[in-house]
Amino acid sequence: MQSLTQSLLSFDEQKLKEEFKLQGFKPFYARIVLSWIWQRKVTVFEKMTDLSKEMRETLARKYKLSSITSVKEVLSDDLQTTKWLWKLEDNYLVESVLIESFDRRTVCVSCQVGCPARCAFCASGKEGLMRHLSVAEIVEQILFIERFLNNRGEKVTHIVFMGMGEPLDNYDNIVQSIRLLTDAKLMGLSRRRITVSTVGVVDGINRLAEEGLGVNLVLSLHAPNQKLRQKIIPYARRYPLEEIMQAMKGYSTKTGRDVTFEYILLDGLNDQIEHAQELATLLKGWQCNVNLIPYNPVQGLRIKRPSGKQIDLFRSVLDEKGILNTCRYTKGDDIAAACGQLALQKASESSLTLL
Repeated sequence: MQSLTQSLLSFDEQKLKEEFKLQGFKPFYARIVLSWIWQRKVTVFEKMTDLSKEMRETLARKYKLSSITSVKEVLSDDLQTTKWLWKLEDNYLVESVLIESFDRRTVCVSCQVGCPARCAFCASGKEGLMRHLSVAEIVEQILFIERFLNNRGEKVTHIVFMGMGEPLDNYDNIVQSIRLLTDAKLMGLSRRRITVSTVGVVDGINRLAEEGLGVNLVLSLHAPNQKLRQKIIPYARRYPLEEIMQAMKGYSTKTGRDVTFEYILLDGLNDQIEHAQELATLLKGWQCNVNLIPYNPVQGLRIKRPSGKQIDLFRSVLDEKGILNTCRYTKGDDIAAACGQLALQKASESSLTLL
C-alpha cells in the first residue's frame, strides 16, 4: 500500500503556500522549504535548520520527502552508464539510468510501473501496466541522481522520459513533473533539455502542443506502416499511424520544434530495404531526424539484432532519399540499461536481500 502522507516533492511554491495556509503555517515558509529540497537537496526535515524545531517536527508528521528507496546501483564496464533500481512504497521496483557523454549527464526516467504499450522488443511492458508513478516518484529519481552527481561537482544536464512506461499515458503527472523541473525557483532545467517519448498517444500529443512547454518530442515509430506497427506495438491498434503523424506535425508547427522518430531495427522484421524505402516515403518533406537503434537483447525474447551490413544498407536508403538519420551507439547493454531493457519487477522483502 502506498503511504497516505503527501510528498512535498509534488508542490511548486504557489501550491505549497496554499497548502501551508491550510495547515496554519505562514505562506512565506513555502519558499524556504522548497529551497532546502531543490537547492540544498535535503531528504529529512530535521536538516532544515532555519525552521523551528516544532515546525520541523510538524512537517515530518504531516509530509514526507521520499517515496522511493535505492536498492541497487550498477555501473557499466565503460563507466558511462549507471542504473538504479528503486523500491516503491507498494513494493514494486522500477529503474532509471544515468548516461554520461562528454559534458552531458542525461537521466532516463521511468514514469509507470510496467507499460501498456507491450512493444514486442521491450522488457518494460511484458507484464503490462501496473500503475502510474506519482509526480513525487518521478522527480525523486532525478533529484537522487542530481545529488549523486553533485558529490562529483557535476549536475544533471538533460532528462529523457524514455524509461519504463508510456509518458503520455500518465499525462498529468508528466506535465507537472516537467513544470517543477523547469521552474527557475526549483531545478531550473531548460525545457529544450527535456525530451518526452511516446508510442503515439494522439490526444496526449495534441494536449502537449497546447501546454506551452516546448519540450522535445520523440515518436517511437519502429515501422513505416500501420500493419507492421501493430505487430511490433500492440498499443498502436488504438491510434492509426496517419493520425499520429498529423499530431506530430501539429506539435512541430505549434512549438516550432523539430521532432525525432526512433526506429529500433529488428532482424528480419522491420530492417529490410523495402522498409527503409517506405520509411523514406513516409517522412518525405519532414524537418526531422530518424534515430536508428539496433535492437538490444532482452532475456526470453527470440528477436535478434540486424547485422552491421544490414544496418548500413538500411541507412544508405535513407541517406539516398535525403532523410537525416543517426545510428545510436549502444550504452549500458552490459547492465541491461540500454533502450528496451528496463524491466518490470515485483519485490518481496526476501528477494531484496539478494540484490
